[in-house]
Amino acid sequence: MTTNLTRRMAMAAGAAVAAGTLALMTPTAQAAPAPKSGVDKSVRFATFNASLNRNAAGDLVRDLSTPTNQQARNVAEIIQRANPDVLLINEFDYVEGDEAANLFRDNYLEVGQNGAAPVDYPYHFVAPSNTGVPSGFDLNNNGVAGGGDDAFGFGLFPGQYGMVVYSKYPIDTAAVRTFQHFLWKDMPGAMLPVNPATGEQWYSPEELAVFRLSSKSHWDVPIMVGKRRVHLLAAHPTPPTFDGPEDRNGTRNHDEIRFWADYVTGGKTAAYIYDDNGGTGGLKRGERFVIAGDYNADPLDGDSVNGAINQLLEHPRIDNSFLPASAGGVEASALQGGVNLTHRGDPVNDTADFSEPPGNLRVDYVLASKQLRTVDGGVFWPVTTDPLYRLTGAYPFPSSDHRLVWKDVRFPN
Repeated sequence: MTTNLTRRMAMAAGAAVAAGTLALMTPTAQAAPAPKSGVDKSVRFATFNASLNRNAAGDLVRDLSTPTNQQARNVAEIIQRANPDVLLINEFDYVEGDEAANLFRDNYLEVGQNGAAPVDYPYHFVAPSNTGVPSGFDLNNNGVAGGGDDAFGFGLFPGQYGMVVYSKYPIDTAAVRTFQHFLWKDMPGAMLPVNPATGEQWYSPEELAVFRLSSKSHWDVPIMVGKRRVHLLAAHPTPPTFDGPEDRNGTRNHDEIRFWADYVTGGKTAAYIYDDNGGTGGLKRGERFVIAGDYNADPLDGDSVNGAINQLLEHPRIDNSFLPASAGGVEASALQGGVNLTHRGDPVNDTADFSEPPGNLRVDYVLASKQLRTVDGGVFWPVTTDPLYRLTGAYPFPSSDHRLVWKDVRFPN
C-alpha cells in the first residue's frame, strides 16, 4: 500500500507540473492556500458542500446560535484557511429571514478558529429551495403521496439542503435571477424519465404540469468587483441515485446541469428559460461568469448519466484547462482501495470522500468563463500527516464528506 501511495502521489505531482500547479502538492500549501497580497488583483471563488444540513427545521439555527458547535467550527476554519472572496455553500438549510446565514457569519466565520484569521463577508444571498416542499403527488410511485421523496426536491422539511452565497464584494441584488419554479417539461428535449416496465412517462401529465426542474434552485448572482460584473451561477443538482431503473434522479441531474449549459450559451438556445420574476433568456454574449456547486456528477466514474457534467466541462464558453487538485485525494484513494482503484478518473482531482459504491469522485466544481483567466486553484484535502487533516478526517467526518474547491481568477485588462 505504501509503494502504491508513493507511486500515485508521484503521478499526481507530475500531473500538477503539467497543469502549472506544483505548489499545491506540498501538504502545507495544499491545506492552507497562501493568502493573496494587496497587489494581487485575482478573485478567489470557492464552492463547499459543507453538510450544514440538519434533520429537522430549526435545528441549524439552534446549532449556530452559540459559537460552540464543533462541526460548524471545523467548516468555518476550512473556509478561513482557504479565504475565498466569493463562496457558495451547498447543504446549508434555508431559513426565512436569513437567520441561519447571519448566525454562521457572526458566530463562526467572523470568529478566528484554532488560530485561523477571521473572515468577513459583508454581503450574502439566500433564497428558498425546492427541497422538502410538498408536491401533492406520488412522485416516486410507491402508492403514497407524501414524505421527502414526493417533495419537489428531496427533503424532510422545506429548505433542507439549501444554499447560501457569501461575498466580500457587493452583490447586485436587484439583478439576481432565481429559477426555483422553472418546470422541467418546459426544457426542449428534456430527458424526462420513462417507466421501463410500461414504456410510458414516469410522471403523469398532472405531475409534469407542476414538476420543477431544480431539486434545490438555480441562482444567477451578479457580483460587482469594482466596476466589473461576474455572474456566479450556483446550483446543487440532485444525486443521480436513490431511484430505480427509470433513473428519474439521473435524468434530472443531467438536465439540471444542462440548464446552465444552455444558459451560458444564450441566444436562441436559452430562449426557453424563464426566471421566477418572469424574465426570459440566458446570459448575453461576452458576460463573465463562474459556475459553482456540487453537481453530483463525475466526468468518468459514478452513477450519473454519461456525459452529464461534460455539458459544462466541454462547453465552448467555459475554461476547463485548470483542474483543482490535492494530495489528500490521492492518498485517500490509495488507502481506501476498493472501487477507487478501478476508477478511470485521477484521484488527484477528487472532491468527495464517498463510501462504496461509488467511491471517491470529482463532483464539486468552480468553472470560469473564458473571459476570465484562472491563475491558481485547489481542493482542500490535506494528507493524513498534515496538522489540518483534523478538519477533513475520515468517516464519521468532522466537517463534511465533500471538500472545499477554489479557483483564483483574473479579469482581462
